[in-house]
Formats: sequence, structure tokens, C-alpha cells
Amino acid sequence: MLALLQRVKEARVEIAGEVVGTIDAGLLVLVCAERGDSEATGDKLLAKILKLRVFSDEAGKMNRSVQDVGGGLLIVSQFTLAADTTGGNRPSFTNAAPPEDGRRLYEDFVTRARAAHPVVQTGQFAADMQVHLVNDGPVTIPMRMQV
Repeated sequence: MLALLQRVKEARVEIAGEVVGTIDAGLLVLVCAERGDSEATGDKLLAKILKLRVFSDEAGKMNRSVQDVGGGLLIVSQFTLAADTTGGNRPSFTNAAPPEDGRRLYEDFVTRARAAHPVVQTGQFAADMQVHLVNDGPVTIPMRMQV
């Protein structure tokens, strides 16, 4: 499972001009299920995200997690994270999970995030979304989790 985390001051997702998810300070989590991923992969990824120390402490060091600072999570599905650009000029997405598996794993990831963290907002799977964010730092962390 792939994720791209962005520490944000604020972020929101719009679909057809309507805001469907919004957070103040926290993490924008772009997530992609790959072929062979399972719910266990998502669990492992979520546990790492919730404990990842990317927020500053009093000394200015990245020493606090999203849980420590009470930040929000905005979770957005993004199959293009699985892009393979090694051959030619058009990315291949064959490493991404098939849509039905991707939807199931994304929805499971969101359900588990909501059970583990108090502020979770989302986009909509397979929708044409516009993501607005104010990247804080900027801090952007790519993650790949395998079980």
C-alpha cells in the first residue's frame, strides 16, 4: 500500500464545486492500494501514519505525531501513486489494485482510521476531486507498506 503524507495547515477536497472533506492542521494522506495488498497492509500503514513524528515540538524538532498534536487526517484515494514511468512517456498503472479491491481496501482503511483517530475526513473513491492544501514546512513523506 502506498501513501503520500503532507503536513498541512489546512486542506480540503471538492467534488463538482462542493466541499466533501476538510481539516485544519494535520495530515493530508493520499493513499493507493496495490495488487496483493490486504487489510493487514492497511492496518500496518495506518499504525505507522498515526505514530509518525512529523510535527514540531517546543524545540522545533519533528518529534510529535498527528495523535500527539490532535491534528486531523484528510484521506484521499489516489491510484496514480502506483504509476510506473520506466517505459515510455505514458505512466502505467498496472501495479494499482483493481478498482473493486482498491475501493474495498480504501474504505476499510478509512473505517479503521475513524476508529483510531478523532478527526478523519475523506474524499470520494474514484471521483474527479480537487484537493486544496496549505503544505506546512513543506513536509511531504512518501510511504510504501508491505506485509
